[in-house]
Amino acid sequence: MPTSTETAQPALPKNFLRPCLLLLLREAPAHGYELLDRLRAFGFEGSDPGGLYRALRKLEGEKLVASAWQRSGAGPDRRIYELTRAGRKELHRRAKALAETRQTLASFLGRYEEFVALDAPRRRIGARERAQTEAGEETEAGAREAEAAVTRG
Repeated sequence: MPTSTETAQPALPKNFLRPCLLLLLREAPAHGYELLDRLRAFGFEGSDPGGLYRALRKLEGEKLVASAWQRSGAGPDRRIYELTRAGRKELHRRAKALAETRQTLASFLGRYEEFVALDAPRRRIGARERAQTEAGEETEAGAREAEAAVTRG
């Protein structure tokens, strides 16, 4: 537990590895070490190959993931994992649950920010926002700049 002088690490939802693996495999079939590397984008900084392979075996046992050995010309053969139809359904169920959690967290943070401003991490711009920006539509940042200019002038 961090003391008041330590920075708290972001808390990931319980069992967050599971939907992350399903999503990564929805994007593309992959072998374990590739998945370990791609999990960093979701806050999994530690290198725990044993935990990853246990999770993959469990997903495979539940028929959410399938695997097959792939020959490698540059090294040992690798087990490649891919998402099954049942895995896609489970991914959708988990994504909906995470969306509900996001709404709950937004409600909490909105109320907390009535007292204290938080430095929110930078979010990625989605394809829709990028298209709107490229089309010249006003962005949130542009709106703030325009509001500031009106206030100054």
